[in-house]
Amino acid sequence: MILYPAIDLLDGRVVRLHKGEFDAVTDYGGDPRAVAEQFGEAGATWIHVVDLSGARDGARRQGEIIRAICETGLRVQTGGGVRSPEDVEDLLAAGVERVIVGSLAVTDPGRVRDWLQRYGGAHITLALDVRRIGGQYRPALKGWTDTTDTTLEDVIAAYEGSGLAHALVTDIGRDGDLSGPNIALYERLARDYPGIAWQASGGVASLNDLRAARAAGAAGAISGKALYENRFTIAEALACLRDA
Repeated sequence: MILYPAIDLLDGRVVRLHKGEFDAVTDYGGDPRAVAEQFGEAGATWIHVVDLSGARDGARRQGEIIRAICETGLRVQTGGGVRSPEDVEDLLAAGVERVIVGSLAVTDPGRVRDWLQRYGGAHITLALDVRRIGGQYRPALKGWTDTTDTTLEDVIAAYEGSGLAHALVTDIGRDGDLSGPNIALYERLARDYPGIAWQASGGVASLNDLRAARAAGAAGAISGKALYENRFTIAEALACLRDA
């Protein structure tokens, strides 16, 4: 299983949001490249970067910072406000390996299927952020402020035969609160859709959470707050996943 240390960028700074709320921000400093370099020096090979400014307002995308992070030699998956082929191409040209597509993956799957065909499944990651409502998981849009009537299963079905290979699912109710990932959800996704490499996102608080995500069949796990608050180190996490 791949460990994806997370860097969330807001106005040039490394932050974490609590459950996606822009008025609940914890600031971890103003040098994103240095943070990425520290992760790489500790043994990480991938990094997960979210452009929160771009997600909130596409005109304020932080492309130069993302390019600088790519220059560290880490493999980067990133997104935030990706809305056009030009956005995808700009990120790939900057050195990004996988472009994350969020809201558009839910609202316009036909367009994103075209991107999967054009750029290849190896270069696109769907980001499906969900809330549990009435016993079903429903995607949330616009920085998690709106919830759709579409179910998670509906969205996945829209990509059948598209070449989709990578997707991350965030249980919004667990994001940033260190309550543990939604293991039952990842077990179900890995079982029902084995052709997709699922990434666990939201709630990782301990090495045991990483072990559980791997046992559930997740191909990757994204960790942000737990690393920044020293719940475990990159080296400990990588050793844990090797030994699991």
